[in-house]
Amino acid sequence: MDFSDGYSADVLDAATLEDKSKSSSPISISSLLEAVADDLKTLNKNLKTIVGTENPVLASAAEQIFGAGGKRLRPALVFLVSRATAKVAGLRDLTPQHRRLAEIIEMIHTASLIHDDVLDDSGMRRGKETIHQIYGTRVAVLAGDFMFAQSSWYLANLENLEVIKLISQVIKDFASGEIKQASSLFDCDLPLDEYLLKSYYKTASLISASTKAAAIFSGVSETICEQMFDYGKNLGLSFQVVDDILDFTQSAEQLGKPAASDLAKGNLTAPVIFALEKEPKLREIIDLEFGEAGSLDDAIDLVFKSGGIERARDLAKEKADLAISKLQCLPEDEFRSSLEGMVKYNLDRID
Repeated sequence: MDFSDGYSADVLDAATLEDKSKSSSPISISSLLEAVADDLKTLNKNLKTIVGTENPVLASAAEQIFGAGGKRLRPALVFLVSRATAKVAGLRDLTPQHRRLAEIIEMIHTASLIHDDVLDDSGMRRGKETIHQIYGTRVAVLAGDFMFAQSSWYLANLENLEVIKLISQVIKDFASGEIKQASSLFDCDLPLDEYLLKSYYKTASLISASTKAAAIFSGVSETICEQMFDYGKNLGLSFQVVDDILDFTQSAEQLGKPAASDLAKGNLTAPVIFALEKEPKLREIIDLEFGEAGSLDDAIDLVFKSGGIERARDLAKEKADLAISKLQCLPEDEFRSSLEGMVKYNLDRID
């Protein structure tokens, strides 16, 4: 995976997009999703039944997480790219494969959330208790595994080998991202490229695969399919960098978790990586894994004073600009406008 664009030397969770401090922003998620509102309504009706009812616990778990709300941003991206590229291909409407793809993507994302909550021992997800809090860790892990397996079965039934390979790689990438993160905790020598690769695995892989797969099902050229992949990749990376900035700049109440929680756990993100280039004292603090009283607060101060936040903001904007540049192959219509708006809205969260 090439991350050499620009800077070279993780979430797009729907809930995180609602930055309460940006209520005056001219771009709203609801307006961006209006172009595919009917498609999302159909998807919402199907999600709770697609898991099946053969196991009451799994059915209850699906109801718990699918009923917790969220903006369904990943399937929305599938629908937006599907409709934009369908127009290029001269299709009158979306194919059943487009719609099934959107459902599969949301199932994979949901499975990853269940596993993430177990790994992070999170008690709440979108205002509701997490699956492992209700049913226990063992059932939560199995529920996530079942959703991955179920999504793979539906994926195989699409009978498109290129898409099967593309989406199957995402599940592998999720695991690779978690392993990379776990093996690099408190590593002050973590290169920016490694951070971006981990962010790709954890966040951007699913988005880029889904946007490319949507274009494949429209039957457009390989060039357009690759540009849709690059759009998703850079959008995903920009989202992750923005989330990592917000981990420092938002209050614990806004985040729904303690501020700078990634840093406290030793997960060094873009603001910290940039700050380490200018603040030797920060390395000393991190090497001691915040063992001294007040050392985490000192580290946070150094990240701000060093300009780490500003440089991370520049990185997020650079990836955002790359994402928008990949949309030039699409017709100028409401679907392309919403795809561009997704990128701009993300940056609005840190303006």
